Amino acid sequence: MNDESRFRDELITLATEAGEYLAYLREIGVESLEGSLRSDAARRAEQVVKAATPDAAHSSPALERNARAAAAAAENVSSTADSSGMPHRTEAAQSSQQIEMVKRSSKQSNAPEPPPPPQETLFGEITPQDEASLPRSNETLEDIRADITPQCMRCPLCCQGRTQVVNSEGNPQARLMFVGEAPGADEDAQGRPFIGRAGQLLNKMIEAMGMKREDVFIGNVNRCRPPQNRTPSPAEAKTCKPFLLREIAIVQPEVIVVLGNTAMKNLLDTKEGITKLRGQFQDYNGIKVMPTFHPAYLLRDPSKKREAWEDLKTTRDYLQGKLQQ
Repeated sequence: MNDESRFRDELITLATEAGEYLAYLREIGVESLEGSLRSDAARRAEQVVKAATPDAAHSSPALERNARAAAAAAENVSSTADSSGMPHRTEAAQSSQQIEMVKRSSKQSNAPEPPPPPQETLFGEITPQDEASLPRSNETLEDIRADITPQCMRCPLCCQGRTQVVNSEGNPQARLMFVGEAPGADEDAQGRPFIGRAGQLLNKMIEAMGMKREDVFIGNVNRCRPPQNRTPSPAEAKTCKPFLLREIAIVQPEVIVVLGNTAMKNLLDTKEGITKLRGQFQDYNGIKVMPTFHPAYLLRDPSKKREAWEDLKTTRDYLQGKLQQ
C-alpha cells in the first residue's frame, strides 16, 4: 500500500472515530468533551499531519490539506460543549459536515474508484425465488399460437409432409392436463389433438374419471406430425417443447398426465422408462405429473388398460382430495 492510500485510510478511520465518540458522549451525558475527543481524535489528527508531511518537498499538498482539515474537524467537535457539558446541535452538525468533507476530499485526491457491481434490488438483496413453483405467466394461449404461426418452419418436420400445425386445445383454467408426443394422421388432417382412434379412447378415459373433454387441456410435445408417425427426434422435441411449457405456465393445472414414454421423458427430463415410473406422481415445478401409457399403445396392447385405469383413478382421487401426496 503506498503512502497516499495509507494516509487516506487513516483519515477515514479518524473521521469515523470522531463521529462515534460524539454519538457515544451524547448518550452517556459526560460533563465535557475535551478530555475525550481532544485528547484522542484531535491529537491523532495532528500526528497524522506530522507523519504525512515530514518533508515539504515530498509531501502532497492535497494530503496535507486533508490531514489538517481532519484535525480542525476533531478540534471543532471538542469545542462544541455548552455549560451543561453537551454539544450544540448546530455546531455538532457542522463538525459532522466537516468530517464528511474530509472523506470526500480524501477520495478526490486519489484515482477514481471502480463503480459497484450491479445489484438485483436497490439494497442489494437477492430476491427469494421458489424454484419448485411454476411462475405465473402474463401471456395468453393466443399469444403462443401467434408466435408459432401456421407456417412454422423451426424444425425439419415442417418440410416432411405435415399438413398443418396442431395446437393444444381445451379449458385454459383446467385442473387436469394431458400431454402426448405428437399428432397422428387424423390430427394432422383436422388440426386438432387426439381426435383419431387414440383420441376416442382418451375421451372415454376422461369420461371414466367423471369429467368431459371440455373440462381438461390437451396437447403434445410436438405440433407437427412426423413421417409415418415415427417418434420425434430429440432435436425436434427440443425445438417445440418450449411452447408446451409456456402453455403449462398459463393453464397452471394441478395435475399433468403424460401419455407415453416420449412425452414423459421430454417433460420430466428423465432417462427412466414409462414402465418404471407409471402410477407414481412425479413433480414438474410444483405440479403433480402422472405418467401412464399412451392410448395408442393401449389399442395395441389392451392388457395394459387395467394399469392405465389405476393411474387415472389415482389422479382422480388426488383431484378430489382423497390423496395427500
